[in-house]
Amino acid sequence: MATFMLLPGAGGSGWVWHLVARELAARGHRAVPVDLPSGDDDAGLGEYVDAGVAAIPTGAEDLAVVALSMGALTAPLVCERVPVRLLVLHNAMVPTPGETGGDWWQVTGQHAAMVEHALGIGLSEADLQDEAVLYGHDVPPALFAEEGERDSEQSGRPFADPWPLTRWPDVPTRVIAGRDDRLFPRDFQHRLARERLEIVPDDVDGGHLAALSHPEQVAALLHRYAAETFGADAG
Repeated sequence: MATFMLLPGAGGSGWVWHLVARELAARGHRAVPVDLPSGDDDAGLGEYVDAGVAAIPTGAEDLAVVALSMGALTAPLVCERVPVRLLVLHNAMVPTPGETGGDWWQVTGQHAAMVEHALGIGLSEADLQDEAVLYGHDVPPALFAEEGERDSEQSGRPFADPWPLTRWPDVPTRVIAGRDDRLFPRDFQHRLARERLEIVPDDVDGGHLAALSHPEQVAALLHRYAAETFGADAG
């Protein structure tokens, strides 16, 4: 049995992972969705790491840290604090040493990639101002509405912190990209993973919130990674 720490993206509600957590439990794993202090203007990356570490169950073995979107700024830092055996990034802001989360958007060319993708599927740049179009296009409406209610207003504080590691943690790392992600388009994610991690991502159906729209596919990949990393006893 693996223990999966599930870190959310901006807004900070671990609830975004609740369907994936259910699927992982059905496969024999322990899943721990984590709430991050997104609404706290005094909380930087250090406090986000503290929240993650505090959520780890006592005696957890075969620990895997999984991060959605902005959660990828925090997940590798957790690996410096506790023994993590697997790191998974999903639709992620892959960081690099010394770069702030605020600078990441321009440095990576995210906006141009997002607009190019939108135009390619018949949307305009203006269409992307609608969160339902950008994030919720493939999520059942009731789930998308609840996700919005549970999230906090994301503070800009952690985006001001330079990413403090000098190199990527020495932890097996995998990347999952949503084929239909409109915020971080699939090809953009693949380029970033190759350039920054020398990793070719695995794809799942769904957009930025594939954890809500296609939880079975996300959980199936996590289960496979656990088996490959921890052996047959992991589930």
